[in-house]
Amino acid sequence: MKIGCLKEIKKHEYRVGLIPTDVKSYVSRNHTVTIQQGAGLAAGFSDEEYRQAGAFIEPEREKIFADSEMIIKVKEPLPEEYDLFRENQILFTYLHLAADRKLTGAMMKAGIKGVAYETIETSDRHLPCLQPMSEIAGRLAIQEGAKYLEKTFGGRGVLLGGVPGVERGKVGIIGGGVVGTNACKIATGIGAEVTILDVNANKLAYLDDIFGSRITALYSTDANIEKILRESDLIIGAVLLPGAKAPVLVKREHLPIMKKGAVIVDVAVDQGGCVETIKPTTHDDPVYVIDGIVHYGVANMPGAVALTSTKALTSATLPYGLMIAEMGLEAACLKCEDIKRGVNLYQGKCVYENVANTFGIPYIPMAELL
Repeated sequence: MKIGCLKEIKKHEYRVGLIPTDVKSYVSRNHTVTIQQGAGLAAGFSDEEYRQAGAFIEPEREKIFADSEMIIKVKEPLPEEYDLFRENQILFTYLHLAADRKLTGAMMKAGIKGVAYETIETSDRHLPCLQPMSEIAGRLAIQEGAKYLEKTFGGRGVLLGGVPGVERGKVGIIGGGVVGTNACKIATGIGAEVTILDVNANKLAYLDDIFGSRITALYSTDANIEKILRESDLIIGAVLLPGAKAPVLVKREHLPIMKKGAVIVDVAVDQGGCVETIKPTTHDDPVYVIDGIVHYGVANMPGAVALTSTKALTSATLPYGLMIAEMGLEAACLKCEDIKRGVNLYQGKCVYENVANTFGIPYIPMAELL
């Protein structure tokens, strides 16, 4: 199969979809890999390293789109790339379609076969290609939230870990999945007072078991959401519904009950956000203030630690990419349920139910098309 890997054009996105050792894996199986010139530089990988691994280097993304049977990226295509789509081309990347009607429409119109990292799912409901980025985003959420709590950024001027004689900062985490658990690790590690909410009793029991008295684990109810909003200096939105728009749990009318200068970091922003007042921001302009509350809405948080996140991401995506390249998408879906669950769009049809429900468009199970 002819594989193309592009340089990301999303603002301050420094990750890359393939690293040189991945290229070796594809080339050793007789696939052809073309890397856009400079695609890996920001993550620490030179064009020469890719050449030595067996890749061709091509400066023009248009040619890579035109020649490749499968495009491997990190983030979803931007509008300036829509006209480059080619019918029956496989696009293997994060898509987050439920938050982007225009991209969904453009891919369906072009007949793209869209395989989303974030919806590849194992039989035990594990999301192997999303997990490493969720781990990084959860840890970064505390790091970034702590920074924007500083007075110079409009925050309350609170040190989350406190000092002897002064109370510690309070962190409220909505969602106890991978993001929430990793946010817990960092928040407790720096000495903050942490409360985490979830609707799953087993998950709360697990969190209580691993963190013990260092956290308070509560059921996620309207009353408990209001409680942590009133009390917390930093709120982390960590809610995920795979492939679907995140539910809005923090409403605009909640903002006045929060402490002035408190910070909200909504990690779910790339799925529409679980905070009504959140909007996507970029690394060079990450925050804005509404009703005295600092909002952080960077939609590609792991891009800031590009070397770590690229290595973590490609380790997870490589086995699935190789299977698709070796067998073709259709045969790979028949062999591997994980990949079949990852297909969101196929030849102009929506084959992922949560995306179809979000936009009210027809849903056709992938199994019916194979």
